[in-house]
Amino acid sequence: MKKNVLVFGLISGVVASTIMAFSMIYMSKHPELEAGTGSMVVGYLSMLIAFSLIFVAVKNFRDKQNAGVISFGKAFLMGLFISLIASTMYVITWAFVHHYYMPDFMEKYAAAMIENAKTSGTPAELQKTIEQMNSYKEMYKNPFFFAMFSYMEILPVGLIVSLITALILKRKQAAIA
Repeated sequence: MKKNVLVFGLISGVVASTIMAFSMIYMSKHPELEAGTGSMVVGYLSMLIAFSLIFVAVKNFRDKQNAGVISFGKAFLMGLFISLIASTMYVITWAFVHHYYMPDFMEKYAAAMIENAKTSGTPAELQKTIEQMNSYKEMYKNPFFFAMFSYMEILPVGLIVSLITALILKRKQAAIA
């Protein structure tokens, strides 16, 4: 199980990190492109593609190394550990990309959120958004909060995929051939 978790976690991490790094660097080089819903869709689809390896890993372990049997708990734990490895790689990659290619990311993100609030909200909502964005900008300067924000972006996707995988692949007895 450990080898499966490590191998599939590393592959999943490489996939998620690579797609994120290339897309973010591309977006930073092309500011005329709007980084809105389209980039979020690309980001979350890349995470789903990367985390689809959880299903492959659990099925591989169940069928080839565990006599066709796996409990929900063990399947979920495998998915959780793969998610943690991949998410950690993603956070490290984002820290590198942020530091070297997009140090002004949070400033631009906050400005875009404030601009959206100007067009779609009341003055009170706008003020609340401005205060919230200023708070986020300060928090993002702290490495701990930077990492937590980054984990909050990817880890929930991995947990959902792990849960679904465990529900689908759990098997208490081997299939009869």
